Parts: sequence; structure tokens; C-alpha cells
Amino acid sequence: MKKKILITGGAGFIGSHLCEFLSKDCTLEVFSLDNYSTGSEENHFNNVNYIKGNTKDIDKLIDFDIDIVYHLGEYSRVEQSFEDTKVVWESNKNGTFAVLEFVRKRKCKLLYAGSSTKFGDGGLGRSASPYAWTKASNTELVRNYGNWFNIDYAIVYFYNVYGKREISKGKYATLIGIFKEKMKNNSPLPVVSPGTQIRNFTHIDDIIKGLILVGNFGYGDEYGIGNKKSYSVLEVAKMFKDDIQMLSQRKGNRMSSVINTKKIESLGWSAQVDLSSYINTLRENNWEDL
Repeated sequence: MKKKILITGGAGFIGSHLCEFLSKDCTLEVFSLDNYSTGSEENHFNNVNYIKGNTKDIDKLIDFDIDIVYHLGEYSRVEQSFEDTKVVWESNKNGTFAVLEFVRKRKCKLLYAGSSTKFGDGGLGRSASPYAWTKASNTELVRNYGNWFNIDYAIVYFYNVYGKREISKGKYATLIGIFKEKMKNNSPLPVVSPGTQIRNFTHIDDIIKGLILVGNFGYGDEYGIGNKKSYSVLEVAKMFKDDIQMLSQRKGNRMSSVINTKKIESLGWSAQVDLSSYINTLRENNWEDL
């Protein structure tokens, strides 16, 4: 019997890389559940079973046992969450509650992707936006389900993930994705004021290695998967070029980040890809992610 793996958000940026990695293991049967709000069929891979739908309907859509759920399929943008509060609630509260109930009934392991926003600005970041609050409160709910119902769970935290297939256009675009697109078009790089916001940037390959380790061996909270090297947003922009356009400040934009990688490092993980080296490689390849 093959081990069955379910990845919510499996057609998205991080989820598609996880699907791609796991689909190469002949001992696994990989399933993706995605509503394609930000995911794409262009991110599909062979040997993955793709199911279209919302996580709030997981119990109807997945009528078979699963060994582990990687729950990555939530709304995941800070500034836009002020405009999308209904979508945030549907995805991050109703959807995650349904996933927890599914895991409780099916007695499978849950790996939940929390948000590092809750650690920002001395802990004040957890309530700085609808997105941050739903994610922070969900980590508490996951821990409680573990205690209440003896669920096998692990919670990971990502830190500004970048790499191939990240979103580079539209309101859900990532910072590095936006910069790559602007470089291709020879346009100024937009930086939200004041530009001194501190961030940790983590390559997708390092994220996937961490997810696999925690999925196989992790239990409990506090698995921060992030590169400990930090930069200001303005410093990152200047790694690309000096033609920078400063934008007005925005709600929910935290100034600092706190990163704790001790628990993931105890499993043998360490960040391997450096942002500056990645940008140099992009430059050599005319800003294409190969």
C-alpha cells in the first residue's frame, strides 16, 4: 500500500514544488486540493492527482483515508487582506476548521503552514492585518486540536519564500517576483516606504527540504524554516539596481521580523541558498528562473 499524501494549495507556488518533489517517490500517492484562486494548471506534474475545490469542502471532496495532510492552501497576503476580509475568513478560518475536522476524523498527521508575521514587531504583528490574525489564531487552534483530540501535528513558519514559479504579477505578487518582472521590463523597482523593513528571504528549495523533514520527523510547534540572513527591503532592491521608486506606507507592513530555526535545525536542516547569489544567477540568465 502506498502512503497517501494530501497537499492543500498543491497548484500554488510552494505547494507545486512540494507536489513535484513528492511525486518522484514511487512509494507515495500524492493528491492536491486547490481552488485555483492563485494556483495554476501550469503548475501540474505527472503522478499527482489534482482535485479542484475549496478546503472548507474537504470532507466531501476527499472520501478516502490520507496519511498526512500538508495544509498550505490558505490566503497568504498581508496588505491585500484588508480588502479581501471575506475571502480571508472563508479560506483561513472556515477552510482550516474543516481541515482540522478532517484530520481528526481520519486520524492522519497534519502539517500546518503558519505565518511568521505573528513574530514581527515584538509580537504585535499577529494582529496587524486580517491575514496575520487569522494565521496566528489558527496556530493556536491547531495546537488545541492536538491537545484535545490527540492529533499528530506540526506547525512550520515560512520567511519570504522566493524562487521559480513565484507570482510576479498582480496583487498577489511576491517582492522578489515583482523585482524580477520589473527587471525584465527595465522598469523602476517599487519599494514601500520607509524601505527599512527587515525581512528574511528563503529559497523554495530550502523550504521544501524543511517541509519534508518536518513531515517525516517533526511534532509540535515552532519549526521556523527561514534563512537567518536578513536584509532591508531597500537593500534587496539595490541588489537588483539603483532605479527605485518609493511608494507610500501601507497598513499591516511590519518593520521587523524574528526568526527561530533551532527546532528545524535539530532535524538536520540548514539554509543552503543565499539571496545575493540567487540574484547574481538571475542576472546571468537575463532574469529568468531556470
